[in-house]
Amino acid sequence: MSDRPVPVGALLRATAPDRLPEVTAEHLRRHFAADRVEVLVADLTLRRLAPLLDAPGTDQDAAALRCLASQRPGTGNGPAGTRLHLPLSCWGERLGVLRVDLPARPDPEQAEQLRIVADELAVAIRAADRMTDRYRRAQCSQRLTMAAELQWDLLPGRSLGDERFQLGGQLEPAYDVRGDHFDWALSQDRLTITVLNGAGEGLDAALLTATAVNAMRNARRCGADIVEQAELASDALHARYGGGLHAATLLLEIDLVGGWVDAVDAGSPQCMVGRGGEINQVRLEQQLPLGMFGEAHYEIERFRLEPGDRLLVVSDGVHAAAPGGGPTFGESGLFTALRATRLQPATEAVGTVMRGLREFHAGAEPEDDAVTVCLDWRR
Repeated sequence: MSDRPVPVGALLRATAPDRLPEVTAEHLRRHFAADRVEVLVADLTLRRLAPLLDAPGTDQDAAALRCLASQRPGTGNGPAGTRLHLPLSCWGERLGVLRVDLPARPDPEQAEQLRIVADELAVAIRAADRMTDRYRRAQCSQRLTMAAELQWDLLPGRSLGDERFQLGGQLEPAYDVRGDHFDWALSQDRLTITVLNGAGEGLDAALLTATAVNAMRNARRCGADIVEQAELASDALHARYGGGLHAATLLLEIDLVGGWVDAVDAGSPQCMVGRGGEINQVRLEQQLPLGMFGEAHYEIERFRLEPGDRLLVVSDGVHAAAPGGGPTFGESGLFTALRATRLQPATEAVGTVMRGLREFHAGAEPEDDAVTVCLDWRR
């Protein structure tokens, strides 16, 4: 190192939101003698990485993709001596990878300082996302439909986690998602998850779902339980659409201490639990979709997770997919795909399920959009 590093967090907080990669690269060149630096952001499918400092395009660095998937730093040979890959993640949200070429392998103290740089950059990018289009633009390899733009902007993120749990979610087709959506919120020891399937097509379905999501958020942020959240959203949708359109929704509230799950099943999303080598569907009493009738009332059902359990929720675009009118994915391919995720973290499991769904369609265009959400409860 040429001199002692100044706090990179202070530098980033004083930087314009669209200049975070350049300031980070200069910091690494000055204080760590970095030969080359690249900030790679994950695209919407989490299958590609796009550079922010080099020319726009897709980066083919396989080691960087492994770092994104594993969320562990990687060290190997590079053009200048050593190439280091560091995950860019914030509260479990996988944003991308910081790639640094150094003249020599870093010692433990330098490695820890570099990890801190990556962490500070991830938090800064997450905070800057609402104030610049630079990072969103790099995420997209093609133009989103208007419905997809609305849905992606409404998401809470694509992953979340701490020492108690890991949570991942994915929407597909990423650039043409319509009424399917997921939402979550963490408050002390309570984790709320909702998966929705808004009726209709295109922007109409997206607007329906946006109304339901924001109504549930409004209730939740005032301290309401999932019954009140469902009832407020149902009333809002019925007032707007008169029962002509509705949103099939599964609401879950998980006690991260005891493992108890409160559930309101208001439609088509299905819930499964993986325990040991077995995967079983959670049988819930299906209640009315949100917005179907005015002043609808909902009831909570309960089941319990055990430490190490995996909870999976899929929309009907997953379990009911039936290209060509044959057997559904839920009947013939879903559980095979789920078993293939057994050794994967929740953030990778959602991608494996969606990959299985794409293979099931065998190149045919899906008739419906799809959501998969996966929670690993560690306790």
